[in-house]
Amino acid sequence: MTSVSCPRINDAQAFQRAFSVSRETLDRLVTYETMLKQWQKTINLVAPGTLSEIWHRHFADSAQLWRYRPENAESWLDLGSGAGFPGLVLAIMAKGEGSSRHILVESDTRKAAFLREVARKTGVAVDILCTRIESTETLARVQRVSCVTARALAPLPRLASLVAPYFASDSVGLFLKGREVAAELKEAAQSWDFTCDLKPSLTDADGRVVLLTALKAKSEG
Repeated sequence: MTSVSCPRINDAQAFQRAFSVSRETLDRLVTYETMLKQWQKTINLVAPGTLSEIWHRHFADSAQLWRYRPENAESWLDLGSGAGFPGLVLAIMAKGEGSSRHILVESDTRKAAFLREVARKTGVAVDILCTRIESTETLARVQRVSCVTARALAPLPRLASLVAPYFASDSVGLFLKGREVAAELKEAAQSWDFTCDLKPSLTDADGRVVLLTALKAKSEG
């Protein structure tokens, strides 16, 4: 897949033009931006060099997954949420679009506290689990979901093993990956069966959105 041009989304107005979100959604994201800049002073939530590019590098990068969501998705799981990308951005976009459960898993207690405060200030209902992804506690509380998301969590072979316990037969994985995605897919295919569709990233000329379905370990037959 060839690279595509990626116009910069530098502010709320550009985000609005790119994603056609409601005024209420945009206001929540503005609140999110303000809180991210405030908390970044004491907690390393994002790479410092990206703080001036929040709308492009973090909000738009996350929001581009929305168009690939499963129809009538009832439950969303975001793994290794960090500062909320992409999971919290997607939860904000989902508010007002019907009832769906959004679960964010982040083992860092300070980052989890940040996520809870943003959710509270924006009025978005999310379940934030300050646990390890692979722990029995997380597995018991989450179980199977409609859609699993992750960004910069792990290479695809490792990511497949992390997300597989949460996959039902009709689950979809939406993963933001970089230029090494082809090599990662080739390695993952040694241990996993899956169907994959690659979409160009709207925010990174070398990036790809991975749509993963029918995930099953090869040992399962």
